[in-house]
Amino acid sequence: MLTRWLPWKMIIRRAARRYGFIDPVSLMAKLRRFAQPSEVQEPIELIRAGILFHARGLINTKAIQHNLDWIWPFWVQRQFNPSDVSFIPRSFSVSHVNLTHRNWTAVGLPDLDDYPIVDPRGLITPYHDSWSIDLWVMDETGQALYPSKLPEVDQALDLEPTLRVITRAGGQGLGLESRVYAEPDTQPRLTVEVQGWASQGGWLIVALRPYNPEGIQFIEKITPSAGRSCLHVNARYSLEFDSPPERTVYSNYAEGDVVHRLWTDQPGHGTSCKVGMATGAAMFPIPRGSSGRSIKLNLPLHDPQTTHPRSSQNWAQAKASTAELSIPDPWMQKLYDTAVHTLILLSAREIVPGPYTYKRFWFRDACLMLNALLAIGLDKRAARQLNSFLPNQRVTGYFHSQEGEWDANGEVLWILDRFQQLSSHQLSPAWSKAAFKAAKWIWNKRVKSNSSDLHHGLLPPGFSAEHLGPVDYYYWDNFWCLGGLRSARRIMKRFQASEATLNRIENEADNLEKAIFTSIASIPEHRSRGGVPASPYRRLDAGAVGSLAADYPLQITPPGDSLIQSTLSFLQQECMYQNGFFQDMIHSGINPYLTLHLAQVQLRSGDLSCLDLVRTVADLASPTGQWPEAIHPLTLGGCMGDGQHGWAAAEWVMMLRNMFVREEGDELIIGSGLFPDWLQSGQPLHFGPTLTPYGPVTVDIRPDSAGAKLRVEASGQQKPKTVQASLPGFAAETVQPNETVHLARDGQ
Repeated sequence: MLTRWLPWKMIIRRAARRYGFIDPVSLMAKLRRFAQPSEVQEPIELIRAGILFHARGLINTKAIQHNLDWIWPFWVQRQFNPSDVSFIPRSFSVSHVNLTHRNWTAVGLPDLDDYPIVDPRGLITPYHDSWSIDLWVMDETGQALYPSKLPEVDQALDLEPTLRVITRAGGQGLGLESRVYAEPDTQPRLTVEVQGWASQGGWLIVALRPYNPEGIQFIEKITPSAGRSCLHVNARYSLEFDSPPERTVYSNYAEGDVVHRLWTDQPGHGTSCKVGMATGAAMFPIPRGSSGRSIKLNLPLHDPQTTHPRSSQNWAQAKASTAELSIPDPWMQKLYDTAVHTLILLSAREIVPGPYTYKRFWFRDACLMLNALLAIGLDKRAARQLNSFLPNQRVTGYFHSQEGEWDANGEVLWILDRFQQLSSHQLSPAWSKAAFKAAKWIWNKRVKSNSSDLHHGLLPPGFSAEHLGPVDYYYWDNFWCLGGLRSARRIMKRFQASEATLNRIENEADNLEKAIFTSIASIPEHRSRGGVPASPYRRLDAGAVGSLAADYPLQITPPGDSLIQSTLSFLQQECMYQNGFFQDMIHSGINPYLTLHLAQVQLRSGDLSCLDLVRTVADLASPTGQWPEAIHPLTLGGCMGDGQHGWAAAEWVMMLRNMFVREEGDELIIGSGLFPDWLQSGQPLHFGPTLTPYGPVTVDIRPDSAGAKLRVEASGQQKPKTVQASLPGFAAETVQPNETVHLARDGQ
């Protein structure tokens, strides 16, 4: 091995000193002092993603601030405007990236992993990380309607009969409406229906833009077809019009944005740009006094050079068996229905936590999203996803999506167990061997150190969930692996493993549990404050939110456990902003799915304060019913991750489901998280069928002046020990499945 014999560190240091750079070897050594010594540092996949992200930011730095006379996307219009709350000074910032309005909404079909996205002002990015299409209206005097420059537009997401983003903008006699959706066909396609108005007459303009919601994405060539009913972009994509435009104009970087060349006489052969900043505009006249001009655009939905179309269910077929919700809150109802669509959309091929920035696989997000898919009855879809996990298991038993994230094995075993508990479908026999290997990896991976060490018997330092902080001995990893070992025993028992195998797994789980709680008990009081920090070597901080996994969803600790409640109390006192959980680590924003984790812990302990957090998350959703990974506390736009986050959608689904029916040991708890005003509205409430260990369960509640009629339908062969009705404001009562009972209000 050449690297063993060449003095690379010395070479790098000498080269750095020669050219006046900081010594990178010394710098990296100092950076690593902030983390625990580890076999891994930040996963290479995240480093690669970060490099790509900031490479785009470097291009943005060169392209945007020197050309502010261009029509830029919404986030640029806001973030570069000194009078806007979104403004970020650029000064020493090397890369300019979207940190204030990371919001978009995907459209698509249930079994196609092509996700066109639409930004909050209607900018359409038809392919993954591609250029975009913008829509403008201009009257004969030159007055223009550019949606990205408007302070407000109306935007909504229709769910029936297909996902359709509708954006409406208007003002001063000009108006614009677009409808963006995917259509199934022998060749699935993206369709954009556009209507423009100009009271004095004018032009509806379809503009090709060399950017998307994260920044510059190059257009090097635009050419029209012979009949001008199609524009070819980069000799790769084809934008088709239902009728040819009257004018087509083009520009390159040297000539500036096409918006400044709309009225110049040009040859009709298109343009090319060596910088990659070509722009084009197809112009359609709007006659004076008319009712407007309508056009339709079409693009093949898949990128013909990178993906292949798949046969697709329509949306009605894909969600036919999903649990239905009916509540007297139209917005929360819409958010549930939208989240169901998001989970189906993002599980087309491999399950991914986002349609754009996070269109890649993590076991963590996948398992939590699969839990929600199971809860709403999509166990067949979940089975397909689970079987795709097997090729990602290494010979050691490690389920690898990112190196150094030691929670993965526990999460995979947990979701396998959930699948077996909830589904009538059988796991592949290959899972018997894979599950045991995964469990064995956990106990072999544990640290064997001096018994006095706080980390003795824990998993080694890892990057864990990236929002918890530097590499450390995270309790998050250990709780998940403990939950995974408990699940592994149940899995192997169903596969009829030997008693020796079952006993070995149980003993290893007991040993890990003892190591975890011995470690927690040994943390100095000034650091733990009676709670569970992120690791034994951290003080309580926002990273401690990961330790709540012991309560939700793993149920390792009992409801109301003092360690969990002390941790929760700290987070509520020190880590909340505008009644949402503010994650200081990396996200630096209000995190919807972590806020719902806090709410789930409260719900399990019987604390109805959880409803305030649920309301906060509902209020933070975008107009199209989406949540980014983290939300800017001032702009209320996305500031981290994907603009449509699958984990957030999954937690919303699980929150609403658990408010109606949740499992606690061998009991079912009914209605414990329902809003009191729902129960006083006089309107019926319904949820189901949701999969439980006791078969599909449906809850129907019909409030009346004297109380409420409750019926819990359960069709499984195995029966819960008890079914406990615990509706807020009602006397608690044990009920029998498949019987209608009348519940009395407290005090009656």
